[in-house]
Amino acid sequence: MGTAPVLAQTPAPVMLANTYHPGIDLSAYWVSEKYDGIRAYWDGTRLLTRGGEIIHAPAWFVARWPRVPLDGELWAGRGGFSEAVSTARTQVPDEAAWRRLRFMAFDLPAHGSTFDQRLPALRRTVEAIGSTWVQAVPQERIASHALLRKRLQEIGRGGGEGLMLHRGDSFYKAGRNDDLLKLKLHDDAEARVIGYLPGKGRHQGRLGALLVETEHGLRFRLGTGFTDAQREAPPAIGTWVTYRHRGFNDSGIPRFASFLRVRPDVARPDAGRPDMPPAADEVKSRTGL
Repeated sequence: MGTAPVLAQTPAPVMLANTYHPGIDLSAYWVSEKYDGIRAYWDGTRLLTRGGEIIHAPAWFVARWPRVPLDGELWAGRGGFSEAVSTARTQVPDEAAWRRLRFMAFDLPAHGSTFDQRLPALRRTVEAIGSTWVQAVPQERIASHALLRKRLQEIGRGGGEGLMLHRGDSFYKAGRNDDLLKLKLHDDAEARVIGYLPGKGRHQGRLGALLVETEHGLRFRLGTGFTDAQREAPPAIGTWVTYRHRGFNDSGIPRFASFLRVRPDVARPDAGRPDMPPAADEVKSRTGL
């Protein structure tokens, strides 16, 4: 059963979130749970990842879906990220696995109105589809930042990842902006793998650290958070990964950055992984570190 991704013409034109910061006008935002799954964009005929890879969903899964774009998340329940990834990336659909997924729809990108107006239209669209595995994401208003933090803790105790805040008077626009914000129990971000550093001591002969670069061009090392299997077979050059951190140093480098997981829905690797991590001086010469 093949698993190599198939690329569409371009990445999906999705709206991306900035990080929540205190002081925003909370009354302007709708709040929903942040689902820990695979971002999925229905362009009217195909289901795509954020990076533009075609998701080979079974025909019954997308039956009766509209000829207009839908933005959402393929979700296997709280704690089911790995299952969602493996199911979505298989070229020949595993019918049983797909029956455990839900498409959590949170926007109508081409509707041409504000989010306040798109919400009822989205609910009507989902109702018209009439499939139990397609659900409109519940949205609520929260009156204060203290209650928002309380809601975040409730989500965390239940095994959830965090919250999303969507400005009600905003229009859908691709890219990252403050009309969409994320609030999580732990700070995390994404970076692209650009090289390897070899391990020492008990990690001799395998990965010691990943050299990564953020979307803003900041480069640093990720040396913790890996399983032994990941050190034996690290993410390919060009892969985007998610890492956790505890704020930033004055230089902008994330503090206590730790590898969390690969983000296969963001972009495909642009080069294969070498059989062994290259020597440290070779890595430095290639990356400028």
